[in-house]
Amino acid sequence: MKKLINEVGNVVPQALAGLVATSNGLRLIEGSTIVVRADLEAVTSAGKVALISGGGSGHEPAHAGYVGKGMLTAAVAGDVFASPSTDAVLMAIRAVAGPGGVLLIVKNYTGDRLNFGLAAQIARGEGIETDLVIVDDDCALGSAEETAGRRGIAGTVLAHKIAGAAAEAGLSLAEVKARTEAAVAATGSMGVALSACTVPAAGTPNFELGQDQIELGLGIHGEVGLERVPLRPAAELARNLIGKIATDRRLTAGDQVALLVNNLGATPPMEIAIVAQDALDACAALDLKVERVWAGTFLTAIDMAGVSLSLMKLDDDRIAAIDMPAAAPAWVRPGVREGMTIPAPRAAPQAAAAGTGEPHVLAALMAGCEALIQNEGELTRLDQIVGDGDIGHSLAGGAKALIAEREVLAGLGRAAFWRHVGAVVQRSTGGTSGPLYSILAVGAANALDGATGDAGEALASAFAAGVQALRDLGGAAPGDRTMVDALVPAAAAMAAPGTAKERLKAAAAAAQEGAEATASMTPRRGRSSYIGARVIGHPDPGAVAVARWLQAAAR
Repeated sequence: MKKLINEVGNVVPQALAGLVATSNGLRLIEGSTIVVRADLEAVTSAGKVALISGGGSGHEPAHAGYVGKGMLTAAVAGDVFASPSTDAVLMAIRAVAGPGGVLLIVKNYTGDRLNFGLAAQIARGEGIETDLVIVDDDCALGSAEETAGRRGIAGTVLAHKIAGAAAEAGLSLAEVKARTEAAVAATGSMGVALSACTVPAAGTPNFELGQDQIELGLGIHGEVGLERVPLRPAAELARNLIGKIATDRRLTAGDQVALLVNNLGATPPMEIAIVAQDALDACAALDLKVERVWAGTFLTAIDMAGVSLSLMKLDDDRIAAIDMPAAAPAWVRPGVREGMTIPAPRAAPQAAAAGTGEPHVLAALMAGCEALIQNEGELTRLDQIVGDGDIGHSLAGGAKALIAEREVLAGLGRAAFWRHVGAVVQRSTGGTSGPLYSILAVGAANALDGATGDAGEALASAFAAGVQALRDLGGAAPGDRTMVDALVPAAAAMAAPGTAKERLKAAAAAAQEGAEATASMTPRRGRSSYIGARVIGHPDPGAVAVARWLQAAAR
């Protein structure tokens, strides 16, 4: 187990202390794991309903992250995945109690129901008007009649917001409870895990998943889900989850909904964004009108990789409640669906390029492109060893784009041909490869403007000019362990007298030797320079790529 903690027993109090220290408007009750609003005295004296939530820790930013104006008044944290004690909940009730009374918002887990429920009973006996709302938004278990009931998961965050808006508006305890219960009934959630989570005290994952397995419908404490299925594309998962939620909550075409896309802990923002768009598409396919949407980290299962989706059916009151400002650290304003794109700017029109085309040049280029596509896997593996692993995908993307432009390129003469190659590469090739290969092509094109001589001489001069332009832009020299170590000897070999075909063959052989030599070079530039001597024994993938497409072009 690798975790950035100190002592296992102090994980929760230290995490809460860090949250309060880095957030405005929060305070810890001394000697407890209870977070309250800093303006607590003003809140209680105003006669508004106080809201308390909480439960086991490990769900950060829930629940303490939702303490603030317009949301919770206090949050009570238990140990990781363990309910807080009755005494802790009772302390929180006593701390926030005022004329408006106290509403407890509790996720539907046995420990939470017992401890929060008992604390509410004791508080009533002390004369504190206290009531309880149970959140049971999990749609994975159906009616859950043979279990402890539907679990409370990420939809709890939306319940906090609806309750917070009602309390902030000064509604009575009964009215705040009624609105919160109605919101819970209108909310459904379901999650999918790609990995288990690890509780600090346990030190090992709660369960094991195969390399190609995922868990559908799991709970937020790492408990296994509804079924274990093979990994599938995000769009398919989104359709499955949205369809299940819509059926469970009886959502129908034309319904207005809020969509919450929630990171379960260890999912990269890139993947969350992909799932968000896929979930929106799934809603659109069911004709559900997504009026408000969030994508981010709202209620987690420690370090679980996965996502949960929540839908809440909206009416005018709920839309107004969601839109009411809130000052809790973890709350973010929802996205409002107001369109996705604007027209792309168009390049200035250019005069048609002169020339009847050069079939042999086009054939060589296409062969080089096919070689980059075929060698994508090899280049990726090399780059994973010495760099960031993206060169194979980037170069294959540029190659495919050039192949798609074959008909356009077929009608272009020397300089226009290579300028168009540079433009296509520039817009289609990712990473540093895009601008480097684009300047290689543009530099060659500039050398061919008004050039005379046979095809071999033109090829050699254009190639040399392109390589020099690339060196000027990238700053690399021979011996730096970059693509230049293949390009420079190739350009030198190409300068020897001969036909274009002979020059290309010589250049390809020189590039291969140059690429192989990079395996013994200490990196000074490019992707490998951050790794140092650890790359010795492995050739530079950029240089290998040059050798591969030159060999194919020569053939």
